[in-house]
Amino acid sequence: MVLRFGLLGPLVVHDGAEPLPVTGRKTRVLLAALLLRANETVPKDVLKAALWEDRPPTSAEASLANHLTRLRRCLAAAPGGAGRLRTLADGYRLDVADGELDAEVFDTEVRAARAAYGRRDWETVLRHATAALALWRGAPLADLGPFAEGEGALRAHQLGEDRLQLLEWRYEAGLHLGRHHELVSPLTTLAAEQPLRENLHRTLMLALHRSGRRADALAVFGRLRRSLVDELGVEPGAAVQRAYREMLADEKPPVPAAPSGAPFQLPGEPEAFTGRAAEAARIRELLLGEPDAAPEPPGGRRARVVVVSGMGGVGKTALAVHVAHRVRDAFPDGVLHADLRGYGVQGARTARELLARFLSDLGVHHDTLPDDADDRALLLRSALAGRRVLLVLDNARDAAHVAPLLPAGGPSAALVTSRQLLAELTGAVTVPLAPFPEEEQRALLAALCGADRVGREPEAAAAVLAACGGLPLALHIVGSRLASRPAWPLALLAGRLTPHRGRLEALAMGTVDVRHTFAMSYTAMRDSDRPLEREAARAFRLLGLWATHPLTPAATAALLGVTEARAAALLDVLADAHLVLNPEPDRYTLHDLLGEYAARCTEEEDPPGEREAAELRLLSWYVAALAASSRAATHETQPPPPLEPEPEPGPGWVLPSFTDDDEAIRWAARELPAVRQALTRADALGRSDMAWRLAVGLFGYAGTHWWTGEWDACLAQAMETARAHGDELGRAWLHRRTAVAHGMAERNEECLAELRLSLELFTRRGDVLAQASILGNMSALYQQVGDARQSLVHAELSRDTYLRAGSAGGGTVRGEALVLSRIAYALRLNGEPERAAADYRRVIELLRGRGHGVFLATTLTQYADVLRELGRRDGAFAALEEARAIRERMSDRGGTADCLVSRALAHHHFGEWAEARAAWEECLELARAHRLERRVEQCAAGLEELARDGR
Repeated sequence: MVLRFGLLGPLVVHDGAEPLPVTGRKTRVLLAALLLRANETVPKDVLKAALWEDRPPTSAEASLANHLTRLRRCLAAAPGGAGRLRTLADGYRLDVADGELDAEVFDTEVRAARAAYGRRDWETVLRHATAALALWRGAPLADLGPFAEGEGALRAHQLGEDRLQLLEWRYEAGLHLGRHHELVSPLTTLAAEQPLRENLHRTLMLALHRSGRRADALAVFGRLRRSLVDELGVEPGAAVQRAYREMLADEKPPVPAAPSGAPFQLPGEPEAFTGRAAEAARIRELLLGEPDAAPEPPGGRRARVVVVSGMGGVGKTALAVHVAHRVRDAFPDGVLHADLRGYGVQGARTARELLARFLSDLGVHHDTLPDDADDRALLLRSALAGRRVLLVLDNARDAAHVAPLLPAGGPSAALVTSRQLLAELTGAVTVPLAPFPEEEQRALLAALCGADRVGREPEAAAAVLAACGGLPLALHIVGSRLASRPAWPLALLAGRLTPHRGRLEALAMGTVDVRHTFAMSYTAMRDSDRPLEREAARAFRLLGLWATHPLTPAATAALLGVTEARAAALLDVLADAHLVLNPEPDRYTLHDLLGEYAARCTEEEDPPGEREAAELRLLSWYVAALAASSRAATHETQPPPPLEPEPEPGPGWVLPSFTDDDEAIRWAARELPAVRQALTRADALGRSDMAWRLAVGLFGYAGTHWWTGEWDACLAQAMETARAHGDELGRAWLHRRTAVAHGMAERNEECLAELRLSLELFTRRGDVLAQASILGNMSALYQQVGDARQSLVHAELSRDTYLRAGSAGGGTVRGEALVLSRIAYALRLNGEPERAAADYRRVIELLRGRGHGVFLATTLTQYADVLRELGRRDGAFAALEEARAIRERMSDRGGTADCLVSRALAHHHFGEWAEARAAWEECLELARAHRLERRVEQCAAGLEELARDGR
């Protein structure tokens, strides 16, 4: 079975039917590193360098093995993928067959094109160059960040240079084959991007000259000469100079005769058209002979078909008409236009009807046209053969709707707009439209109602733009309304555009209505004769219950009560119809305005019981997913009990899996806004049991993000719910975790109060393990305030209580390490650093290589402090370096500040004043950036002490 691996653009693996979901940045980097050396043995050290550059963590060996396992699992999911990644004595090898890796196919085509260029075999040059360029999807390794700039930089640079060389050869071949008219537009764009590549400019000069544009050709020479002289201090080379002399000598280059009487059916240019420069340039390139187009078929030229797709109201028609006006001169035999009405109350226009019209427009007159649409399509293709006609086909429902109207070959082209991707339209290239970025939104609003007016009320203008969600249709409505009411302040309209308070009704003016535009897409799906589309319409409505946050297929499966595979299929149907956005792999979200519309639809069409059941399924999923995240991040000895009764998981109950604590914490951080909404919904639904478990489930996230204050807010919100519902178990757990939050922030009195409340509640419930854990927390608190005696007393009480319950530290390695670390800290406070150091070494042995990143980093920092007291300088700094590497890998700003404080104190202790000052200053900058007020004070005091001592 053949797999396809793609490096020429974002990394992709395809099994011939669909892309394989290679998720996780490190897993993707690992695959890229293996593909760059496909069919070779890649040493472990090379792979580690790719994953962690020059700073592999102490757990690199285990982590690398985990990522390799995930990659094997991913490849094995495709037929023929199992066994490709092999473990050898000195490394790993990924087996890739001939033709499976796009970069290798590209290299082969480059070599063939180079050989043909040397023979001046222009047809062969064109064929191989076009085949190679068709593989190009963007900058190589474009989605792999630092890896593309480091390990993969040389290969990416070489591929980019080869692409530019191919473009030069391709255009030169086209010039020799008499295709100069087609070359002017793409060459102009590329020459502007590459102002010093002489051969590109020479080819553009000759193409312009042979197209009858002698003055433009001479201007190109002048620009090139100025660039070379200004930048490099040299004159153009001999080839360019010869071309220049030839143009000067040839006073009358051939000028093509323009045909007369060609149909021109475009509607007028859109009023106040703004933005979309990149998309417009892309469409022009595609219509006029884009350099990256697919290879020509054996029978001749491939028809150029461009599909502009996007959600309703995003400006597809406006862009298509705008571009069509600008390329009309390239289609001297006519421009045909039709609204196919694929979405609308009037019903779609049939291909049979439009074919008759197009044939008549092109002067094809028959006494009796064939009745069959396929026969008429044959006539149209025959009529277009040899002509340069542009067909602008607006508002197509699907591929079958528009396919009979497309040219089959020759120099004609078609520009299609649709709310669907039309991915199944053979040979078409899709240009998707996203909502406007803020700069283009502001420019359009200013063009419609006046720049001065927008500038006078910046805050109100920002509120209007936010309410319109970057949708050009919405912006046109509000801009036109403001233009017709010059006395209105922008703040008045902004107030009417408040989400969920009549915003959709306010975004209507005459027959132009955002809600009606959305409804055309939704009702077409809801009333479809395809069961999958009808089911997708239900999914769209229920997604309105969670409209403001992205969802994965797994979370969506829980919401809908279906399997994960079914949820993924439904989401893809919605994404193809642009009813949901798919901004990154396996993450789907609703546009702001569409989310409000979906919420309205579910309120109107779904029974209250079904809506509540869907929400409860999703909330239950988040409870379980957060619990899994917290377990992976902290390896808790006593996690909270599961929901009782446990929720019915349903067919789609798939929880996220995490390879290490870092991955688990990053997942929770990304999902935090959704967790806040889940807390609010759990309270509204009277589910205190879910609310407190959601807040407690952020324990793992808080280990590295406590300083943001987000966990405190979630715990406080859940506590209000627990008190309102008399939930004693919830209160016990929330007091327990609130104490931890206070302790992390060194709010010591509040921490002790919460621990006592929690201990009282768990004692009342007879939970001995919880009591043992809380006593351990009390020991840690007394350590923090420097009470050595109470710290040791409570550490030993915790240990004894665990033993009374029949376990050491809760019966886990982490629990044992936690009890031992607290005793070690107490011993240090009690003046026994040697015993403390020995215990810390045992704790580090227990933790290392087991994925306890936060705990290990904390222990290493404390161990370094003990070694400092013992005068063991090198050991102290080695422990601090390891701890800091863990903290930085996990984006733990508070923990990094802890390491810097210990480092500053160590340098001070050993009389290294400059190094101490540098550490205090670095910590101060970090603390100020992240509002770590206690650390700011500590750093200032440390620097002041150095200054006071004249250091």
